[in-house]
Amino acid sequence: MTKGVGGSTVSAELAALGPWPDPAPPITAGERGARRERARDLAAREGAHALIVGAGASLRYFAGVVWGASERLLAMILPAKGGAPVFICPAFERGSLEVSLDGALATEADIQCWEEHEDPYALTVSVLNKLGVRRAALDPDMAFGMAARLAGAAREIEAVPGSAIVDGCRMRKSPAEIALMRQAKSMTLEAHRRAARILAPGITTADVRDFISEAHRRLGAAGSTFCIILFGEATSYPHGVPREQTLREGDVVLIDTGCNVEGYHSDITRTYVFGNPCTDVRRIWEVEKMAQGAAFEAARLGAPCENVDAAARRVLAQNGFSPDYRLPGLPHRTGHGVGLSIHEAPYLVRGDATPLEVGMCFSNEPMIVVPGRFGVRLEDHFYMSENGPVWFTQPSPSLDAPFG
Repeated sequence: MTKGVGGSTVSAELAALGPWPDPAPPITAGERGARRERARDLAAREGAHALIVGAGASLRYFAGVVWGASERLLAMILPAKGGAPVFICPAFERGSLEVSLDGALATEADIQCWEEHEDPYALTVSVLNKLGVRRAALDPDMAFGMAARLAGAAREIEAVPGSAIVDGCRMRKSPAEIALMRQAKSMTLEAHRRAARILAPGITTADVRDFISEAHRRLGAAGSTFCIILFGEATSYPHGVPREQTLREGDVVLIDTGCNVEGYHSDITRTYVFGNPCTDVRRIWEVEKMAQGAAFEAARLGAPCENVDAAARRVLAQNGFSPDYRLPGLPHRTGHGVGLSIHEAPYLVRGDATPLEVGMCFSNEPMIVVPGRFGVRLEDHFYMSENGPVWFTQPSPSLDAPFG
């Protein structure tokens, strides 16, 4: 039996878990203020007079407001020339917004409200006109329908993409952000380690999913943000199959899960065998580990993101797999940016020439798929320091001892 896999119980493993002993401090109002100032500078560079940010991850990033997107417009207008941010808010939600903003901005905010029968886009245009905005950059995550209605209402105001501003801020993480992500990823790795111990013949994917969510809760998260559990042939489908499975002796096990801490995400995958690995699984696991290592080594400051993907694919090609997306081989990009969104710019994929810079954070997951048989994905995250890439969590050391 693989070391660290099986031999324990759900109750024993959960009993050993408690709140994270050294929690990272939350993001301060001062840091969010510095983010807004950088956004103003980038907006001015792009020739935009204001940035409009909708509900979602970027609103949390710039204003500390945790607010899910819905059909009702809630947005922040950040004037490039300075001054208080203006919030466009449903009138009946004003109290909730004020509570959310309390202590989060370190500055005054102007809240403009619209009633249910009124047009929030007309209100937004009125505010933009008062601010003298003639060119507004829009949050790239704003729903198309909202962006289109805003552009339609603002006939004398040019609406332009705000990706260069929003991504230009969010893709380089501060030490405080990196500390929060380190905690989230460490918590998820601990949940992984405990989940491996409860495996036994007959356990279902639903059983393991429930355990991991509860483990995340015991460690201090609000459960799992997502959880993919795959056994046997199902591991050959990168994001799973729409049915539950039951574990059998000799099955490949692939678990991909994460949580968040103060909104910052983890996303870690481990692949191992319940029982004794066959020769093919052992060989491909080793190639996967080499590809993950090559990707990490290729992450050099100033190099384009696509170099990291190319390095992983060279290892695969040298070991008889397709250098492209054909199977058996790697069917998707090598990695993605991560932060307040689980997938965010930039990406470790061919065609993304974004230079690697200090503070950028990525997944590293060059999965190998053998159709109809099994798949192997080892996923850990790293960030770019002044000295190059640094792992948030140490990669799986071996197939025989996946957790050391």
